[in-house]
Amino acid sequence: MKKRAWHKQHKWLGLICGFFLIAFCLSGIILNHRQLFGDINVSRSILPSHYHYRNWNGGLLRGTVHSDYGTLIYGANGVWCVDSMTGNIRDFNSGFPDGADYRNVRRVVKTDNGTMVAATQFGAYKYCHDAGWKRLDITVDEDERLTDIESVGDTIVVLGRSNLYVSISPDSAFKKTELLPSPENDGKVSLFRTVWTIHSGEIFGLPGRLFMDMVALILLFLVVTGIICWIVPLYLKKRKPKFNPVRFMKFNFIWHNKIGRWTIVLTVFIALTGWCLRPPVMIPLAMTKTAAIPGSSLSSGNVWHDKLRAIRYDDRFNDWIISTSEGFFSTKSFDDTPHKLIGTPPVSVMGINVWEQGAEGKWLCGSFSGMYEWDRQSASSSDYFTHEVADDKPGPPFGRKAISGYSADLSDRPFVVEYYKGTDALAQPQEMERLPMSLWNVALEIHSGRLFIGQIATYIFIFILGITIIWCLISGYKLKKRP
Repeated sequence: MKKRAWHKQHKWLGLICGFFLIAFCLSGIILNHRQLFGDINVSRSILPSHYHYRNWNGGLLRGTVHSDYGTLIYGANGVWCVDSMTGNIRDFNSGFPDGADYRNVRRVVKTDNGTMVAATQFGAYKYCHDAGWKRLDITVDEDERLTDIESVGDTIVVLGRSNLYVSISPDSAFKKTELLPSPENDGKVSLFRTVWTIHSGEIFGLPGRLFMDMVALILLFLVVTGIICWIVPLYLKKRKPKFNPVRFMKFNFIWHNKIGRWTIVLTVFIALTGWCLRPPVMIPLAMTKTAAIPGSSLSSGNVWHDKLRAIRYDDRFNDWIISTSEGFFSTKSFDDTPHKLIGTPPVSVMGINVWEQGAEGKWLCGSFSGMYEWDRQSASSSDYFTHEVADDKPGPPFGRKAISGYSADLSDRPFVVEYYKGTDALAQPQEMERLPMSLWNVALEIHSGRLFIGQIATYIFIFILGITIIWCLISGYKLKKRP
């Protein structure tokens, strides 16, 4: 193409993408330093209406459990108590940190002696009548996120994404336990996870994240200087500036050109890896496994690193079942070798949200791929709603029904909660509609594009915008390239 054609493409694509690039860069820096921004909340009143809680959607109701205080509802924004006499719903979050990110409760369980114990992503707590939720003393790795909790007899097991933390009671010390490798473990990791950690820089720890922060700042510089190249000439046509426009524009243009050319590999690389992390490209990446990059955070001696998602004890088989990113595994003891189970229900790559055992010993398993009834005895599973035999493959990240919660404690009949629609089985107090969202989660919604055009962003927005940004960068390089 001629220089004029490259110039037009670079100019107009840059102006179109500029706003989104600024949003992506700033949100990406926030995502890279979650705990640094963990205490900052954003009111949902300033967010689009589809971010308001309605009918317990959005993970607000993940599960319920009976307690001496009433029925507890737990989920993405803390714990709430339904009074057994009046049916009124009241806040039950006393003792938790104020940041909404710290109130994402994965599960609440009741021990044999009646103590309520909760697991959030960043810590485990027990409920004390006089002091509210009190944090338990569990030493976890810096990058470990807690995902679940189970109580059996005197034993409490808190599950992280890589390890288990076991105690004989909430007041006793928790012992970090690493599961033994399963015969099915091949030592490989998801290609999606590899690309994810490369894009954020997490693959090389804090130095890697800081390096990617620097690339984000470079992109910000290119966007700002590029806009100046366009807007200052328009300004000069209308009024006389107090500064030397020729010298300023020359300085701005030279550095926009130099920084853009020197960093073209880095800027295209970060745009390309980000483009791969949303459908449709992410689906084959999630289904593909590869060897971990030597020396990276994924190259761990723990074959379960970042793979554990949920844990339950099966009274019918007297064993522990663990849901992982590679399927379901069982073990009689944490000192034994886990073995992969067959005939298991499909689970979204986003992880399992509902996992409850019924009276007959069958399991209800819900995720964004749907809701299924799993019979371990016959090694089979069926759709909870249609009763059709379930496909043993996880399928797309989102099925016909994106299941986020379930309860058998609040009405005569159990009910399922969908992530987008919620449920009509229980009235949600109006004041809960605009509970705060953590700044980190807002940044995630910006970075994924969902804040701008809703859930459709998951499927097409990033795919199209990513290609546009990459072409804008390439056209700028071609435009400035010397013969």
